[in-house]
Amino acid sequence: MLSFNPSCGCCCGISTATKAFQFHFRTSPFFFTPTNNYNFRYSITRATSTFSDKSNSNEQPKSNYSGVQLQDTVDGGTTKSAKLRLDSWISSRINGISRARVQSSIKAGLVHVNGRVVDKVSFNVRAGDEIKCTIAELQQLRAVPENIPLDIVYEDDHLLVINKPAHMVVHPAPGNTSGTLVNGILHHCNLPNVEFSKEGALSDTEDSDDELSGFSSQESSCDGLDSTFSMASIRPGIVHRLDKGTSGLLVVAKDEHSHMKLSEQFKLRTINRVYVSLTAGLPTPVAGRVEVPVGRDPNNRLRMTSVVGAVNSVKARHAASRYKVIEILAGGSCALVEWKLETGRTHQIRAHAKYLGVPLLGDEVYGGTKSMVLSLLRPRTTASLHSEMFKVVSELDRPCLHALTLGFQHPHTGEQVHFSCEPPVDFNEILSQLRRIGSEKISHSKVKLLKGVL
Repeated sequence: MLSFNPSCGCCCGISTATKAFQFHFRTSPFFFTPTNNYNFRYSITRATSTFSDKSNSNEQPKSNYSGVQLQDTVDGGTTKSAKLRLDSWISSRINGISRARVQSSIKAGLVHVNGRVVDKVSFNVRAGDEIKCTIAELQQLRAVPENIPLDIVYEDDHLLVINKPAHMVVHPAPGNTSGTLVNGILHHCNLPNVEFSKEGALSDTEDSDDELSGFSSQESSCDGLDSTFSMASIRPGIVHRLDKGTSGLLVVAKDEHSHMKLSEQFKLRTINRVYVSLTAGLPTPVAGRVEVPVGRDPNNRLRMTSVVGAVNSVKARHAASRYKVIEILAGGSCALVEWKLETGRTHQIRAHAKYLGVPLLGDEVYGGTKSMVLSLLRPRTTASLHSEMFKVVSELDRPCLHALTLGFQHPHTGEQVHFSCEPPVDFNEILSQLRRIGSEKISHSKVKLLKGVL
């Protein structure tokens, strides 16, 4: 349990007592009871289409689509309800290909609409349009050192622990070839330049047990849902990833031994990972465990979905998350929720939050839209706060999700280390505004009653 320790302060070094959130770690690193002033602190603790290759929608995704040809006519039924982009339509006709790969083919002039070259990926197709497409050859990506400021929480000769800001992509991929965390790490650690094809690029995903990485995969996608990873390429490097919009802690190996040992811990699920989020709505019950498989949403390639029962069209994998409401906000219209991952599937927390009916604030992909959040808040907000709340909500530009703590066995010393890092300003600002409307802490007695649920 985590209990209130009013004497704790801010700590940026290594100590024997955890000082995150002004709380003290005891035997369980998962739950904690918030104080009246819930302040986040840094802390570190040691304790049907026609293809030239005869592929079809029922086959397994290909690892290399170079030269695949598509020739088809846009069905009238697919464009009735909304505009349909050229890149989206082609992606839907070739099983398993990433939109980034399709976009590069369009930009290369390899797509014809009604006999004319179209190199604009957002071109709107119409019913009856005849489209011919040839998928471009794989291009080489180069990860070059860039002088990018890094928020390094801890560093030694073997690893780095970094507080990744929201909106930073972890590694180069088609559409994100520079400005990534990897580019900054290469500069900081003075590592040699590395080159890899799109087949060797990692996707931009939440940290994931089933997507452990060096820098080797099948074709990568900038939408973050199209890669299958292996351990066989660039090392040392990224051991796990965070989604572009997620802020927080991420460990990076600086040598191959560390990479191997950390990867083993992720595979064995012995890594301690705790996240905090702001949800649109209050989970019921206020604490529990979600064990629902997660797979790609067949209707939207940009997101995953929780799969209940046998659904043949969705390849889902086991996923389990524990959650606990820390604070009920704005009369129950929102909540501050802590999550502990038992598995680490792509977008797992976001998919499980949606499954519970409480999508994360700012998560447009999973239902936490600005309009939805405002519809929950308006009835519980006084008129004097409407304009201020509207301003805060309108500025939400990412899911309110933060990787709060990270604990693992040091790959060289064997010592258990634990790191904690506060959420960024945007997260704390919306939290402060929601508290102004209303705040209710979960009591110790309530926590004890909920032990049976967990």
